[in-house]
Amino acid sequence: MTGFQSFLTVDWSAASTRGPTRPKKDAIWLGIVRNGEPAEPEYCRDRHSAEARIASIIREEQAAGRRLLVGFDFPFGYPRGFARRVTGSDDPLDLWDWFEARITDHPDSTNNRFDIAEEMNAIFEGAGPFWGKSHKDRWPGIPYRKEGIRYDVVSERRSCDLKSGASSSCFQLFYNPTVGSQILMGLPVLARLRRLAGVAVWPFTDWQEAPVVLAEIWPGLIEPAVRTALATAPAGSIRDAVQVTALSRALSALGAPELQAMLEEYPDEACEEAWILGAGHAARLSELAATDRDVPPLRNDCFALPPGVHWTPVDEALDHLKRNLTPVTPVRRVPVGEATGRITAAGVLAARANPPLPNTAVDGYGFAGGLPEGLHRLPLATGRAAAGDAPGVLTPGHALRVLTGAALPAGIDTVVLQEDVRITDGHVVLHGPVKAGANTRKAGEDIKAGAQVLAGGLRIGPAEAALLAATGTREVQVHDPLRVAVLSTGAELVEAGETAADGQIFDANRPMLLELIRRCDHTGVDMGRVGDNRAELRARLDEASRRADVILTSGGASAGDEDHVSALLQETGTMQLWRIAVKPGRPLALGMWNGVPVFGLPGNPVAAMVCALIFARPALSVMAGGRWSGPQGFMVPAAFSKKKKSGRTEYLRARIRDGAAEVFASEGSGRISGLSWAEGLVELPPGAATITPGVQVRYIPFSGFGL
Repeated sequence: MTGFQSFLTVDWSAASTRGPTRPKKDAIWLGIVRNGEPAEPEYCRDRHSAEARIASIIREEQAAGRRLLVGFDFPFGYPRGFARRVTGSDDPLDLWDWFEARITDHPDSTNNRFDIAEEMNAIFEGAGPFWGKSHKDRWPGIPYRKEGIRYDVVSERRSCDLKSGASSSCFQLFYNPTVGSQILMGLPVLARLRRLAGVAVWPFTDWQEAPVVLAEIWPGLIEPAVRTALATAPAGSIRDAVQVTALSRALSALGAPELQAMLEEYPDEACEEAWILGAGHAARLSELAATDRDVPPLRNDCFALPPGVHWTPVDEALDHLKRNLTPVTPVRRVPVGEATGRITAAGVLAARANPPLPNTAVDGYGFAGGLPEGLHRLPLATGRAAAGDAPGVLTPGHALRVLTGAALPAGIDTVVLQEDVRITDGHVVLHGPVKAGANTRKAGEDIKAGAQVLAGGLRIGPAEAALLAATGTREVQVHDPLRVAVLSTGAELVEAGETAADGQIFDANRPMLLELIRRCDHTGVDMGRVGDNRAELRARLDEASRRADVILTSGGASAGDEDHVSALLQETGTMQLWRIAVKPGRPLALGMWNGVPVFGLPGNPVAAMVCALIFARPALSVMAGGRWSGPQGFMVPAAFSKKKKSGRTEYLRARIRDGAAEVFASEGSGRISGLSWAEGLVELPPGAATITPGVQVRYIPFSGFGL
């Protein structure tokens, strides 16, 4: 049998009430991917409708000739020995049938799961193994809490739970996570589904040639990818809906040999306990889930402003970009040594604590416990502990020579500086008091093993590289660098260094924007310049869309006869001309070209620079996989006078001298020299204002833009 063409992931629920018509969290969700293409996740209000829909999908996929893998997010079996105690058989499918014969599940979702759990508890001596219930005074055979239950006849958790790091137990019926109740309400459904034609159960039955295979899955295997997806998902997105689609895509993205290897990788006990598909491969599945999720095409309407907006305030324009843009770069796993400068695609967890063992912060002498006031003599043990030595064991009541950074031997938790002791006749002599734990570092006092080292969306710099190395990270899931194409337009432009005829000017925008992109740690793609020739511009945009993830153009972005950038974008049906209440600047042409976002900047170099810093820079950060980063500014007294009208946010070329902001003598947009003269911008809000020397204004140094 060939590999699978369709993947269905089911997020199950044991709820005792029917869900509302409107989709909700903690319900039943179905996520399906066919031939690599995900469908919209489906919401089911109750288990009856979910079972009917799953059966329908099974029949649809078989009719279409597509092999289907169906994953359910609850255990298919119990710890070894449980099935025999309940049914007299080790066959887990006999237990499925036992549940099907006893569990009643009404159309309104009321059910008798606690009654059946109480019946099973009566088979075992003592309390449990099932515990947790909705009413403290009902079902006396079910403990309200887990205290006092001994898991000596059967284990509390299965081998695959331990292998995958799942903390939940098959026997917990109430209080999140209610896995125990999900099993009771899920296995009867599986018992019926497995009787459908062509359906097999992995790893219980002969599944290798089956057209449809039911398998146990656990969304926790892709938790880092789910967290990152939710962080960038539209407001109101439901976690269950996100994770079923993400897991189906991850399984779909596995090559057939890799998936086959995972299906064949389970221990003997799995034939009774079941096994979580992908256990031990969480990093790989999370990588594939993130890769598929983090490279969606931007919506064609991502730049569309609300109808009726004519002059858009700067804050509204920025907020619109922040809400509608998403990462556009692929995600891959790279060795930690190659990760510097890249943006994390998911949170990174510490593989090892830092420091990994208790160690000494100074050169001195170590011993156990603190010492009271007075003179103390401790026998000096032979040898020493130095950085890199494996920790030994110190005889009680003795002291040992220790050097800075040395792992503390057992029996040492306190160190005194070498300057504070005397060595006499093989003894360490010192005055108390000495506080217990002095001059030592605890294991994990910086970072504990398993703690988050870095969040997703952060660029890895020197400090982050050190932290990753110190905590034992081998590989990091990162975004590829964002490729930004830069194209200048206009018949008046000539290349710097060439001969300019009357009426021509040198192209200043392209080198300026390429350097800005480099300073922002993106990869610039120089697309040269194009005259006022629409066919040539079309061809250059086509080439840019093949070579880059984002396109920045300058010039031709308004609505004049020679504004070919906006005209071509308009022809594609995806152009939005933003008239922004900003000075310098105002018109921005934004759109999509062959699925690649285009930022059409003004042709004036000063306006192009300001618009690139204020609008394009934070937008590029998000599309690169990073966070939205507003410029860092601070309030300073003005060293200038200005009377400002209401209506536009203004940015003045400025610098700090003697603690106050002075501005360039001219506000003319053609004065490129002002950009070089300036060390930052003064931002004046849209309201009317009268600025006189000493009035506080917001100053944003160019370093506040990350330059």
